[in-house]
Amino acid sequence: MKKIYFLLLLLTPLLLTDCTSGKKAFEQGDYYEAVLKAVNRLRQKPDHKKSRETLRRGYPLALETIEQSAANSLASNAPFKYRDALRRYQQVNVMYEEIRRSPGALRVIHNPKNYYDKLPELKERAASESYEAAMIALNRETREDAKKAYFLFIDVQEYVPGYKDVQNKIEEAHFMATLKVVVEQIPVHSRFRLSAAFFQDKIEEYLHSQFRSNQFVRFYTPREAEKEQLPFVDQYLRLEFDEFTVGETHVIKEIETYSKDSVKVGTVVIEGEKVDAYGTVTAKLTTWRKEVISKGIVSMRVFDAQSDAVLTHRKFNGEFVWFSKWGTFSGDERALSDEQIKICNNSEVPPPPPQDLFIEFTKPIYDQLTSAVNSFYSRY
Repeated sequence: MKKIYFLLLLLTPLLLTDCTSGKKAFEQGDYYEAVLKAVNRLRQKPDHKKSRETLRRGYPLALETIEQSAANSLASNAPFKYRDALRRYQQVNVMYEEIRRSPGALRVIHNPKNYYDKLPELKERAASESYEAAMIALNRETREDAKKAYFLFIDVQEYVPGYKDVQNKIEEAHFMATLKVVVEQIPVHSRFRLSAAFFQDKIEEYLHSQFRSNQFVRFYTPREAEKEQLPFVDQYLRLEFDEFTVGETHVIKEIETYSKDSVKVGTVVIEGEKVDAYGTVTAKLTTWRKEVISKGIVSMRVFDAQSDAVLTHRKFNGEFVWFSKWGTFSGDERALSDEQIKICNNSEVPPPPPQDLFIEFTKPIYDQLTSAVNSFYSRY
């Protein structure tokens, strides 16, 4: 085992060298990746032989491969030929910049090539072809096509910032691609005059500010939908309390006798000398535990706005148990534990107000509900 471990220690640097020199990428025909790895290795170790050889052989091949691919794209009728050619020439520029930042690489490739002079025209043409494709997709007036248009308009903005009316088109495409969901939260009716405002506010805060799983979903309150005069709504998300209980009270009384051995109970005289006497002490402990249980179920339904079909229906349970414990004892205190004595020093305390109990049992429901919303709408 020691011999094997020693051999591994010797081989590891060689294996790492082969990987980082770019030799493996070169042998697989990925000349661009081989060049970048070799250059990076030479930046760390300028005289690294394998990396110098990989760069010497790989750079001309990478340049030839990239230039040929760009020329093929430009000669084709592909819908995004300028975008593809632009990406190829940008690869040449990446190699140019990387070699310039590596003294060891510059000793091998003295005059790396760049295509910065070609980029402005290619970017203009790439912006034009992407803009036209985006407009075609946008005019199909479907959510999926609007998504495609949105990302194409983003490309246009990256190629030529401020191209035509691209910023307005980005906003238009995003709006068309966005699933518009109106959230209906049903008020709570209770003899305690409880308010679900805290719970509703937390849900709305999550949906408006913290929901991040899909940029193409937006939630509206009915008031917001009316104010913004939405041309259409895709779905309704309806939240309501199916049932709930606040302040269900139970008092549990327990009586138990405890004992402890080897406790000093006094002294005795033996052969004229006082000695401690040990025995068993007992105490009767009476405890009361008042439990106030609050629980409920929230229902989440998602309806298709056009067909009124139910797309999903989930229920979430929440419970909060508040309790108070106190007690009394008779007998010898030393038979009790510190915790039991502490209980006997307590007195009955009143439970929190019903509104506070209501809020507490909705907290676990909030976690379940937001997780379900996140999961359901991530697919859109």
